[in-house]
Amino acid sequence: MSVGVKLAVGGAVLVSVLAYVAYLGASSSWQYYLTVDECAANAEQFVGRRVRVSGRVEPGSLVIRDNRSTATFLLTGTQGRLQATCQAPLPDNLAEDMDVVVEGRLENLTHLHGDKVLTRCASKYQSQ
Repeated sequence: MSVGVKLAVGGAVLVSVLAYVAYLGASSSWQYYLTVDECAANAEQFVGRRVRVSGRVEPGSLVIRDNRSTATFLLTGTQGRLQATCQAPLPDNLAEDMDVVVEGRLENLTHLHGDKVLTRCASKYQSQ
């Protein structure tokens, strides 16, 4: 085999490996979120897996530590709800009765351990 062919094969293998690694890294950011009701209805298949769950912080359930490193609250949908514990930097505007997306691992059928919390503000985008 000539040197040129060896370099071409080696380059093709390198490009293939880099493309595969890039795909694996990017695929987790393409995941859409589940609603609380979808997650609760299919909880058995999500236990132990990373999920993004969208819901509303139930009024009266939000407890934030003084250093804002941990929050616990009930994440509610129209029918289901999950207990969420988030150990991550929390958004400044995190409050009760607010729509949020929690990214983390579903530990059991009713508990979501989050490592990222995103607040949603639909009213910001509504026309006057």
